[in-house]
Amino acid sequence: MAMVSTSVASGLRFSSLKSERSQSLSTTESFFRQIGTNLRFSSGRKGCRGVVAMAGSGKFFVGGNWKCNGTKESISKLVSDLNSVKLEADVDVVVSPPFVYIDQVKNSLTDRIEISGQNSWIGKGGAFTGEISVEQLKDIGCTWVILGHSERRHVIGEDDSFIGKKAAYALSQDLKVMACIGEKLEERESGKTFDVCFQQMKALAGTCPTPPTRISFPGHSVRCQKPTVVHISLLHWIITRQPSSIRYLHFIQIAETHNISNWDNVVIAYEPVWAIGTGKVASPQQAQEVHVAVRDWLKKNVSAEVASKTRIIYGGSVNGGNCAELAKEEDIDGFLVGGASLKGPEFATIVNSVTSKKVAA
Repeated sequence: MAMVSTSVASGLRFSSLKSERSQSLSTTESFFRQIGTNLRFSSGRKGCRGVVAMAGSGKFFVGGNWKCNGTKESISKLVSDLNSVKLEADVDVVVSPPFVYIDQVKNSLTDRIEISGQNSWIGKGGAFTGEISVEQLKDIGCTWVILGHSERRHVIGEDDSFIGKKAAYALSQDLKVMACIGEKLEERESGKTFDVCFQQMKALAGTCPTPPTRISFPGHSVRCQKPTVVHISLLHWIITRQPSSIRYLHFIQIAETHNISNWDNVVIAYEPVWAIGTGKVASPQQAQEVHVAVRDWLKKNVSAEVASKTRIIYGGSVNGGNCAELAKEEDIDGFLVGGASLKGPEFATIVNSVTSKKVAA
């Protein structure tokens, strides 16, 4: 099992935090900024005999992404294996079969394990060849969907904004979301891990500003040169009620608000691209430091409550041999598993690694 060297790990930096602090906040932006309280991230379960202690609330979470693998015969064998293994009770377990086998899996897999789609369209179905809609996933029995996986980002070409909109639509239709984030190897080596992950989180949260060069309303056009983020409703009020103030709006930029607003049904999956399907895996310490940073980002940019509740899971060559050590880290609330999820007994080992988080008296 290969691990990224400590020299690579030392390249991590909070440059984006420094950059964000250096930006002056306008009075308007401050007004719309949510004020978080300094709640402890601990779920308050430490010290309880036989109880899982982790940073996010709820159960330990393990998802199995079967990707574009399997045949009717091999899927049937995998389902049979999963039906026969013993899984710890205090774990949410979800598998994501290829679309064409979802019905087969749903009709034969134990109810103990939920079913997820591997992707969904940005809105309702229609003339979108090759896509699958949220409504179709729900109709066939899915309760989850994976969005933002690196193979969708870097092979298919989905960008941050598109993924954020897909997540928002899925959640609006009561389909729960495993939202994936993660950096490529060159981004980690150049110290951009946090920058990349935070930018992807911003798109999910809807805090990424839209970068128009000109904002237009009926009868008015405003040029944006030095952006300051404001809520679109305030800008509309200024233009309609105080048209004489338009000359002062050269610095206005509209903040997107279309993405995730309710985080109750969201799990964040940190999957460093360099560790997916490569045999390389982030060390427990490397994964933990990114999970801590993402949780801190949620606290500062969404709310302390969301930060303390949201489960942040790790994905990237997780297997039966490394899962226990990874699971010991406080902020690793579970796993999104690729290749190892195609082997029923090994997947069960990963699910049962929750025992590594159980606190003795």
